[in-house]
Amino acid sequence: MDRWDSGTNVGEFDGHSRRVLSCAYKPTRPYRVVTCGEDFLVNFYEGPPFRFKLSHRDHSNFVNCVRYSPDGSKFLSVSSDKKGIIYDGKSGEKIGELSSEGAHTGSIYAFSWSPDGKQVLTVSADKSAKVWDISEDNIGKVKKTLTSPGSGGIEDMLVGGLWLNDHLVTVSLGGVISIFLASDLDKAPTTLSGHMKNVSALTSLRSNPRVLLSSSYDGLIFKWVQGVGYSGKLQRKENSQIKFLAASEEEIVTSGFDNKIWRASLHGDGCGEAEAIDIGSQPKDLSVALLSPELALVSIDSGVVMLRGTKIVSTIDLGFVVTASAVSPDGSEAIIGGQDGKLHIYCISGDTLTEEAVLEKHRGAISVIRYSPDVSMFASGDVNREAIVWDRASREVKLKNMLYHTARINCLAWSPDSSRIATGSLDTCVIIYEIDQPASNRITIKGAHLGGVYGLVFTDEYNLVSSGEDAFIRLWKLTPQ
Repeated sequence: MDRWDSGTNVGEFDGHSRRVLSCAYKPTRPYRVVTCGEDFLVNFYEGPPFRFKLSHRDHSNFVNCVRYSPDGSKFLSVSSDKKGIIYDGKSGEKIGELSSEGAHTGSIYAFSWSPDGKQVLTVSADKSAKVWDISEDNIGKVKKTLTSPGSGGIEDMLVGGLWLNDHLVTVSLGGVISIFLASDLDKAPTTLSGHMKNVSALTSLRSNPRVLLSSSYDGLIFKWVQGVGYSGKLQRKENSQIKFLAASEEEIVTSGFDNKIWRASLHGDGCGEAEAIDIGSQPKDLSVALLSPELALVSIDSGVVMLRGTKIVSTIDLGFVVTASAVSPDGSEAIIGGQDGKLHIYCISGDTLTEEAVLEKHRGAISVIRYSPDVSMFASGDVNREAIVWDRASREVKLKNMLYHTARINCLAWSPDSSRIATGSLDTCVIIYEIDQPASNRITIKGAHLGGVYGLVFTDEYNLVSSGEDAFIRLWKLTPQ
């Protein structure tokens, strides 16, 4: 053990034969340190310099957490044997325990003392938290059992807890944070949640761009509101994984890794019964015509599948390897990108595609295509780190030399007024370009997401939301140049 400021050694800790899971430092003189671990032991050290004093084997399973009370007069250990044992803070001797009446029925993973040291909050694998009153004779009795809404699955097991002033905070294995009031334990908790896996898709509602939907590979969809933050978890009846997500005003469309497209009605914080359409191949991209949301275009290796509602109206072999696609808001046109870097523009008539043009500027496989909100332009990005903005009418390049990423471009987003475009890349950066200025006059957000940027949405002209491999959703405010 070393002092943080000088690096001076102030003791050594031995006595455990397996991994140490927790340690605590007595906050008052005489100083003490206590540790616990997977060897079922609670070890006590005196110092400084700290040396092993004694060991307790009162638990019959992993000892998961140990903490001193705020005044240092006692410390508590909790274990996977469902017990909590109280020790004297100075001598390390056992002086009490948590009562078995109303106790946890699963492993106790963590706990926290109240500021006055007279109560304790414990959290457990039985998916509950308990508030205990600690009596003068050091016996803990359950005062209140706290539960949070959930599915009752493994993800609802509670693994973390904190007592902070008048707030009791619990954290579940699934990442749900519940905040209770110590002064009103009967009041329903405030819950916060978020993604635990790579956020693979990010989109906004057309009628209100400040309302965002994000999805991750584990099949979770969350709703966010700019200025508010977390606004709820979208309840889905199916648990399919999600790679692509598109949303219209009353419907969400998703695809994952099971060769299926799922369409479900959107009702506030929940989804209606989802209908699955098996397209027979792995989706490579998914696009919905926003003004005619029944029409969805799904890219597959050999071509595209056109959906109207839950029906496959055509499966078209295009004769090249497809890597990305986009359909115009009115459903009259499709742009399909290939492994060869070419952009193929098609007219949509009924259930057929008629090729009108082929654009050849990219030097790598197309990774993303997006129409501008005013539909006068479209932008494309490739795996060779280049983005290009095209004029839709002339099909000429409108903004070029967008070559400032160092890895593949994963996503694109247009501002609502179509005056700027943002690109997100595997290189962890976001770059914003002004359409009427040279690409060199860019704004670069370095290290936006560890592991890469996978989602971008403008909520207005100067606010950009991003998502990435690190499971974060971030809001960036752009300063006008």
